[in-house]
Amino acid sequence: MKKILGLLSAVLLLTIITACGGDEETQALSEDKLKIGVTAGPHEEIMEKVKEVAAEDGLEIEIEVISDYITPNTALAEGDLDVNSYQHKPFLDQMVSDRELDLVDVAPTVNFPMGFYSEQITEVSELQEGDKVGLPNDPTNGARALILFEQAGLITLKEDVGANASIKDIEENKVGVEFIELEAAQIPRQLGELTAAAINTNYAMEAGYVPTEDAIVIEPGDSPWVNLIVVRSENKDDPVVDTLINAYHSDEVKQFVEDNFGGSVVTSW
Repeated sequence: MKKILGLLSAVLLLTIITACGGDEETQALSEDKLKIGVTAGPHEEIMEKVKEVAAEDGLEIEIEVISDYITPNTALAEGDLDVNSYQHKPFLDQMVSDRELDLVDVAPTVNFPMGFYSEQITEVSELQEGDKVGLPNDPTNGARALILFEQAGLITLKEDVGANASIKDIEENKVGVEFIELEAAQIPRQLGELTAAAINTNYAMEAGYVPTEDAIVIEPGDSPWVNLIVVRSENKDDPVVDTLINAYHSDEVKQFVEDNFGGSVVTSW
């Protein structure tokens, strides 16, 4: 009987230890402070305003500015960030799938219409055979650029490829340009070596362009590529996440976006 009781005690102790270990693996975010990853430019500027609004509700935000599109997600997944705010849904879904990241979006933020830029031409019709045209090399922003090129009449894509489009899906290259895939953040620096290129708005603005004035072609303001607030799945229901969303979706932040970006950045709430 003593052996049975001892065995039961050991099993109970093991269960308690395992349960405690499970609790340690799932850590709620601090209700007083968040470390949020953003890319430089508008995302950084908007988050600075969110930081001001959140402070009124007792939430301190530490902003980590990151210069590429990959690190904010890997750093969040590894616990180096609490939240990130810089990407749209197709990009998030692709990274979650490719890298098996346990991340989820919890709220929409703003939309940055992608533009087609050039230092050499002012109209798409000026492109000639053999001209080099740049676009982002990541799958989702590359697809977005190709859709923009199709809307501009430069190419025809295979039917129904949508957000999964790649260069291989170009059915007709109407002018015969050469497409060059580059890291999104590098395209503004290399624009002088290209005839034209598709550039994400945050990188275009960082390089000194005014998208609504300088882009040859720009996405419509109601395009589906809305950016998101993203957290680890385990933290999606943490109260502090609601505090952050309320600060971001405030009238003060909406007015800031409208006053400072002249229609180049569009709020989603």
